[in-house]
Amino acid sequence: MEAVIASFAVFLLGFTAIGLLSARRRKDTTEDYLVAGRSVSPWLTALSSVATNNSGFMFIGLIGFAYTSGLKALWLQLGWLMGDMVAWAWVHRRIRITSGKHRLNSVPALVGTHADGTASRPIVIVAAILTLFFLGGYAAAQLKAGSTTLTVLFGWDESVGALIGAFIVVAYCFAGGLRASIWTDAAQSIVMIIAMAVLVGVGWSHVGGPGDLVGALEAKDAVLVDPSNDLAFGTALYILGFAFGGFAAIGQPHIVIRSMAIEAAEAVPKARLIYFVWLVPFSFACIATGLYANIMLPELLEGVPKELVEATAEQALPQMAMTYLPEVLIGVTLAGIFAATMSTADSQLLACSAAVTQDLVPRWRHSVVASKVATLAVAALALTIALAATKGVFDLVLLAWAALGASIGPVLLVRVMGGPLPGWLGVVMMLSGILTVVVWGESPWGAALYKQLPGMAVPLILYGGWWLIAGRRAHGGPHWGTRADG
Repeated sequence: MEAVIASFAVFLLGFTAIGLLSARRRKDTTEDYLVAGRSVSPWLTALSSVATNNSGFMFIGLIGFAYTSGLKALWLQLGWLMGDMVAWAWVHRRIRITSGKHRLNSVPALVGTHADGTASRPIVIVAAILTLFFLGGYAAAQLKAGSTTLTVLFGWDESVGALIGAFIVVAYCFAGGLRASIWTDAAQSIVMIIAMAVLVGVGWSHVGGPGDLVGALEAKDAVLVDPSNDLAFGTALYILGFAFGGFAAIGQPHIVIRSMAIEAAEAVPKARLIYFVWLVPFSFACIATGLYANIMLPELLEGVPKELVEATAEQALPQMAMTYLPEVLIGVTLAGIFAATMSTADSQLLACSAAVTQDLVPRWRHSVVASKVATLAVAALALTIALAATKGVFDLVLLAWAALGASIGPVLLVRVMGGPLPGWLGVVMMLSGILTVVVWGESPWGAALYKQLPGMAVPLILYGGWWLIAGRRAHGGPHWGTRADG
């Protein structure tokens, strides 16, 4: 156990040191604190995006989902990747162009700024409030994911891990702002994919290759190898729902901010290539790890009450590491998981800080001190949510992701594509997206079709209806794409 603790501490300190070293490049401006001075290389952008987009969600949530649901996890991630590819191909470059043109440091400012540089305050304010509310909850899910790792490793109460995580998050932010997050993310993305490769190799050596794994799952429970199990609308719509989930990256401020921070719009295609070369094998390695864990850790859910099954299944990765890896590799793997969830949380808190100082209280726009105070306040809020949350990481992330994607995503899409957008319509679109996500999630079809699809479709249909009735006549036809491509 001493070797586990030592390797965990060494690697965690190493990740933290990388973030702290970023302070050497720091400039005392809010642009540097919030968007790293718009100077991030495509390599760092890509590796950071892999880590921040897929840390707690995949390491803890997706692996737990694969453990309990079997091959259905393949459909989920296939759809997610498809939607993410569309977002990278169609939107991220435009985000960099539009935000750079108007020197915008926050996502609410981006969605609320017209092509001529004037801002729609109703859109900005509502987008900022939604960012604080849902991204704060998302950050709480990351703290919860990190605390799960420490609970398995040390047997601590989850509150201890959450408190340690919150402290590290604030240290990252204060040291180097978004640059600290990006630097540590890049290092963690390397550890993440190595850890997954090692665990898949362990699973292969104990259970066998894909055919043997499927056979073992079928022998245990045939439902695990039926990817269409419990899908009221069929496989195609299930995949499409999660394709909208992947596309909803355009509504996630902590991801969009990376596109705003890249050194130039022309660097986005290179970042996109690196991102998917890294992400695709990592995604399916996570699913394979969850499936192998189902066979190799059959006792994980024994005697667990139904309401705790999801949260307990999310311990599959750390439990598998503790059971089957050498002590040194256990520490490395769990340090990578913990640090990755923390660096995702810090970029989310920075996006919330930007919403406060750039949008809700614009007189603080140029105050680095005010930005750091806002970071500390939002960190306290996220910690409170993490300590009180009863849902698992997977549910918390999917709820926050869907809400942000359905509210901010459609408005941002219209904005960067150069379409006209009255302030009142932007607000209606955001609120209708939230309402649809909530209603659909509580409906009998919530498990069969991810709420992101109806959540994004309703605001876009409203916009299309407005355009056909009033927009075309009032604006004479928007020059879609040309305003953003400038």
